[in-house]
Amino acid sequence: MDRIENRINAFVKLGSFLSQFSKDGIQKKEAVLLNELFFDGFKHQIKIAQEHNSWFTKDAILEAVSNWSNALTDNNLHTFANTYKPSSSPDKKVAIVMAGNIPLVGFHDFLTVLISGHAVLVKQSSNDKHLLPFLAKYLEHIDPYFKEKITFTEDKLADFDAVIATGSNNTARYFEYYFKNKPNIIRKSRNSVAVLTGKESDLDLEKLSEDIFNYFGLGCRSVSKLYVPKGYNFDAFFNGMYNKREIINNAKYANNYDYNKAVYLMSEFDLLENGFLMIKEDESYSSPIATIFYEYYENEGALKSKLEEDKDKIQCIVSNGFIANEIAFGETQQPQLWDYADGINTLDFLAGI
Repeated sequence: MDRIENRINAFVKLGSFLSQFSKDGIQKKEAVLLNELFFDGFKHQIKIAQEHNSWFTKDAILEAVSNWSNALTDNNLHTFANTYKPSSSPDKKVAIVMAGNIPLVGFHDFLTVLISGHAVLVKQSSNDKHLLPFLAKYLEHIDPYFKEKITFTEDKLADFDAVIATGSNNTARYFEYYFKNKPNIIRKSRNSVAVLTGKESDLDLEKLSEDIFNYFGLGCRSVSKLYVPKGYNFDAFFNGMYNKREIINNAKYANNYDYNKAVYLMSEFDLLENGFLMIKEDESYSSPIATIFYEYYENEGALKSKLEEDKDKIQCIVSNGFIANEIAFGETQQPQLWDYADGINTLDFLAGI
């Protein structure tokens, strides 16, 4: 078996390990390798991650873990890896500066660098620093090859050949300056939008609630903005959101809801709300927690042109038959391995360093 097959096989085994942890329950499976070493330990890491970051609820962590388990199949990994054209100079060290907005948000970059055969130097966000090192240890036990390929650091990055860095628009400017002499991918803030026509089914709008509320709306794939036709009646939209009403029981979310509602009311903004979500007419893409911005459109062609012009600010467009490369309702947080962030093919980048 050649080396890339070994790497794929290790990640398939990691996917099997993760399959034991889902929102439906945590269930130990006899056939999973190294469970005696890692199963209870990962349960403990989930608990520590929850205690460290109150946005990382048990459900949010298990949502992320389950999505990665579904992605790390033999068929998916082969389809993904088969697009890679090996670098003319393998064994480079690639630094990854990870965000920490949702659990395991940097895993795709981590996976991609290792599948390509390069080594990875990981600088994690302090908000999400418990889960990935544990999963890296699992990979190293499955295949000792990874021991020489994976390094985590909390220090200033040094001795690397290329970098993938994710941050806010402000930190991206710093990254662009600091890493200007290295091959790099610098990711900035992006948001996702949904285009409604008024013809959506009740099920469509219920699925849309997943795109809006999963991870409390903190992901770049979380829908933060709606485009609706002039005269749109929001009753059906609010009915679709109703199944997520328990979210207000999260203290941190509730605090943000109360604070943002107070700001809007003091500023005398017009808004609609249902006790756990506010919607406000606003041209911006990035809405505060517990708020969705919306904007009316009258001409579909003009809206398509606007979305094309603003594509560098948009991660996903959720709609039903409106635009090419749209995401179906309810599927923004379940990208395929080949759905690259910002539309930048990371494997192609790694082949060229």
